[in-house]
Amino acid sequence: MGFWDFFWLLICGYFLFAYLMLLFHVFADLFRDRHLGGFTKGLWGLGLIVAPLLGVLVYLIVRGRGMAERQTGAARQARAETDEYIHSVAGTSSSSDEIASAKGLLDDGTITQSEFDRLKVKALA
Repeated sequence: MGFWDFFWLLICGYFLFAYLMLLFHVFADLFRDRHLGGFTKGLWGLGLIVAPLLGVLVYLIVRGRGMAERQTGAARQARAETDEYIHSVAGTSSSSDEIASAKGLLDDGTITQSEFDRLKVKALA
């Protein structure tokens, strides 16, 4: 196997990998879309299986913008769920709760006045 054969194999392997990734993204988007019915999803799936390259190109042309919007929406939803989880685990969710908690620690003598002031500034920021 010569250098150019190996180089050609690398190029073909790269394009095959890129195509398969694109095909998997299209299938994931197809089944993620809630607005399409089962029959339409079946037709798109059949088209992607029968003529994969043409099917992917047509899908990207026809539904490419919606694909990006659905992916952005999924990312927003995942971020909102993560933020909600973090707030639920953190316990206190508002600055007034944090200041009240710090005031309770100050009254108990657990923290000093300077530490309370620092926590208050941090909660208000």
